[in-house]
Amino acid sequence: MSNPNPNAPARTLLDKIWDNHAVRAETADAPGTLYVDLHLIHEVTTPQAFTELRQRGLTVRCPERVLATLDHSTPTRKPDAQGRHVYATPEAAEQVGTLESNCAEFGIELHGWDSAQRGIVHVIGPELGATQPGMTIVCGDSHTSTHGAFGALAFGIGTTEVGHVLATQCLLQRKPKSFSVQVDGRLRPGVSAKDLALHIIGTIGFNGGTGHALEFRGSAIEALDMEQRMTLCNMSIEAGARAGMIAPDQTTFDYLQGRERAPQGEAWRKAVSQWRTLRSDPGALFDRQVVIDAADVGVTVSYGTHPGMVAGIQSNIPAAADFQEQKALQYMQLQAGQPLLGTKVDVVFIGSCTNSRLSDLRAAAAVLRGRQVAGHVRMLVVPGSVPVQKAAEAEGLHVVFQQAGAQWREPGCSMCIAMNGDKAEPGELVVSTSNRNFEGRQGQGARTMLASPAVAAACAIAGCVADPADYISHREQAA
Repeated sequence: MSNPNPNAPARTLLDKIWDNHAVRAETADAPGTLYVDLHLIHEVTTPQAFTELRQRGLTVRCPERVLATLDHSTPTRKPDAQGRHVYATPEAAEQVGTLESNCAEFGIELHGWDSAQRGIVHVIGPELGATQPGMTIVCGDSHTSTHGAFGALAFGIGTTEVGHVLATQCLLQRKPKSFSVQVDGRLRPGVSAKDLALHIIGTIGFNGGTGHALEFRGSAIEALDMEQRMTLCNMSIEAGARAGMIAPDQTTFDYLQGRERAPQGEAWRKAVSQWRTLRSDPGALFDRQVVIDAADVGVTVSYGTHPGMVAGIQSNIPAAADFQEQKALQYMQLQAGQPLLGTKVDVVFIGSCTNSRLSDLRAAAAVLRGRQVAGHVRMLVVPGSVPVQKAAEAEGLHVVFQQAGAQWREPGCSMCIAMNGDKAEPGELVVSTSNRNFEGRQGQGARTMLASPAVAAACAIAGCVADPADYISHREQAA
């Protein structure tokens, strides 16, 4: 849509959302004040914030703008015979209990154990329709960038900032720079949004987006469905970016219409009319730009200890560019020139806020159907929310996983961060659909390779790094 005021300077999507929420402009000496539309919270990064409120005699400014869930510390195994949830540590149980009591005390909606909508914070926000275009959204979790898929400005904040937002519904912030990531053309059959995300990070670098908000643009981005867009924006933080964003369009509106927290009736029509203006104006200037040909993106995996060390699955491991990359190869027990294919895999994890939605589970099940997980491989499949779990079970996907030899778990963050007892052992190699492959991320001494659900499923069958094209046609992958 063209700029409604032809005399006004062309603005980016970031500019528009920032300007709409700036309570006080930043100066050279001080950050500005930004109003927050939606504050998502979970059990790990909130206890200190609530304690501070209590100590200072403060209340939650806008409890109706806060949405809480249990996800990080929650066990993913079924309750015991007495119906009790068996936590990995007393600390994990205490974190959950503390959030439950804090939400009750301060009048905050909590999707806890009894909720039919409980799940990973970055999964349930969109499912509920709480995530909407044009919003500012924060959470004490770095992968809040996920919500930018809806044309929102969404980013992670620290524990102290969680307290500030609870008390004031505002946040001191400096505006990030803008970075256009344009992907033109069509992705090749069998190439997923996760492959695209890893390719982009490999292209611009692990720290390439530092200080910027990435706006993903171009025909290849417009062709993605909402779950794919969420995967892409989720991974933007792994390029060092402050946020990832995609302008809302009909795909966005179709996803949101009718959801519990979305506007209804005439309010919906007014909202959509306003949301259509949320795109960068023609001629808007970005601080940085990169253009990627979608045809250059292949099935991609990580091989190092940060998400910028990636390669096509059919490639050999590249030579280390510096001492840190050489150190990473040593930790991963890999050598330059070694084929990625055939590398032994010990554990496969399908889940996390990156790839635990229904389409992700369908992609994995399409590869696994009628096949068996290799005898030495332990495979966990963890849906991102109770609604995802129920939908998958209604389609019989859980049967596919279980018959193949995988473990079908209860919703939660699980092995992504290894806080709840789901972890790999020292030296084990995990092929994971999550977002981070840092040393020890999935267990002390564990090694992680990031991949799409289809790749992860293929690796589980082969017992080593494998290309899903060897097990399923591209037509079946897309079904």
